[in-house]
Amino acid sequence: MADAVAIKDRGAAAVKKSEGKFSLSNLSQETLVFATTIVIFAACALFVNGFATLPNISTLARSVSVLGILGVGMTVVVIGRGLDLSQVAVLAICAAWSLKLIGLGYGLAAGVAMGLGLAVAIGAFNGFAISIIGIPALFTTLASGTLVYGVGRWLMLDGIITYAPENQPFLLALGQGELLGIPVPLVIFAVVAMIGHLILSRTSAGRFVYAFGDNAEAARLTGVSVRVLTIGQYAFSAAVAFLAGLVTAGSVASINTNVFSSSLIFDVLLIVVLGGVSLSGGRGSIASVLAGTALIGTLLNAMILLDVQGDVQNIVKSVVLLGAITLDRKLHPRDEETARQGDL
Repeated sequence: MADAVAIKDRGAAAVKKSEGKFSLSNLSQETLVFATTIVIFAACALFVNGFATLPNISTLARSVSVLGILGVGMTVVVIGRGLDLSQVAVLAICAAWSLKLIGLGYGLAAGVAMGLGLAVAIGAFNGFAISIIGIPALFTTLASGTLVYGVGRWLMLDGIITYAPENQPFLLALGQGELLGIPVPLVIFAVVAMIGHLILSRTSAGRFVYAFGDNAEAARLTGVSVRVLTIGQYAFSAAVAFLAGLVTAGSVASINTNVFSSSLIFDVLLIVVLGGVSLSGGRGSIASVLAGTALIGTLLNAMILLDVQGDVQNIVKSVVLLGAITLDRKLHPRDEETARQGDL
């Protein structure tokens, strides 16, 4: 019992270190990212035609929201020393299947419930394969994402694009609506971010996620339910991905499953690492997601308005990601000793 309390205390300490007012290193990185975002945003407003217009700001907020929603789910997994490359497959297939069921007459509630259930089942399977079978997260989620995409396209869907039923304005409102003048996707992002923050900073499960990410061996030895914790992390990530899929479908009244072949998962990892979430586990917060999302969303929007070629955009994102990983290694170096003992 004493050991378990100690692990919980280490997790609580990790939460404090990941929050800006407690951690100088993380504060520095997040503050730098936010400051850079402000500078880039101001420069784009001055020099990029159409950037500072209300329609473009609304478009930026909506597009950034989907990226941020996915980033919250990825952050919970990465802090626990994991990785979820199946998010985009879950987004595409589960949301498309849900739209199809609603169109077939199952009703909004039933269609959404079955789509969410499928997403959570995929996430739980990922957690089971990683924590119980022992398959590395990279290979598990890469394989499961490809499997879900293939089976979904072959057995569950009728084509590449699944359209939202016309008699379901609620679905369209998820992507196109406004609440008190604020785009609904941005409101959903804010709610998901708050839920993620509360889970990580105000619950025992969240503290154990930090503790496991910081020192996996000690967490196992003290009797923490690591397997259940891991399954829960991936189930949460998948549920969040499904929600992002519904928001995406609502924004264009359809879901294109070919999004699985896009660079979206790369963008999600980019905002997570850039914001300050360590790929080594045990560090980061939802504030990290907000910082990374704001910067990358602004950059992507500016490059689109400037008609920058897709290959050049990928080069820019790759350079930014490599820089963020290098900064993470410099700020939070981990070797064999810290991997065993933790670095709190």
